[in-house]
Amino acid sequence: MHTRRRGSSDSDKPVADEPPEWSDVDEDAIEERVVELAEQGHSPSQIGLKLRDEGVKGTPVPNVKLATGKKVTEILEENDAESDIPEDLYNLMERAVRLREHMDENPQDAQNKRALQNTQSKVRRLVDYYRGDELDADFTYSYETAKELLE
Repeated sequence: MHTRRRGSSDSDKPVADEPPEWSDVDEDAIEERVVELAEQGHSPSQIGLKLRDEGVKGTPVPNVKLATGKKVTEILEENDAESDIPEDLYNLMERAVRLREHMDENPQDAQNKRALQNTQSKVRRLVDYYRGDELDADFTYSYETAKELLE
């Protein structure tokens, strides 16, 4: 929205109904590994990458949803291992805090001032989207609350 890039066409994943033949990992083992990685502090996207690269018991898991029938976030919800705020909002807040700290040190940096404004705008829109469901109904974004949540 705030960049000059264009959308990428043909970026959809190939359609598959079942996991590949070479990946025969047990569903329970995958779920245990997902919860274990979440307890170590990994986000859902990092968990998916670790399962793809490292696998479970040496066997890679190319797609958690195909192997278990559930998304990584659904597995985390079932096992009460989900984080307080959604991953996309967390990442944007982290970026906004980092940009704000940079702006405090470099007040003349106009490009990063604009980047901070755009990032904070995205955060506010996401907060509006998640308010009531994933976040408290009275949650409002500010630099101080973001800094508290990230610590």
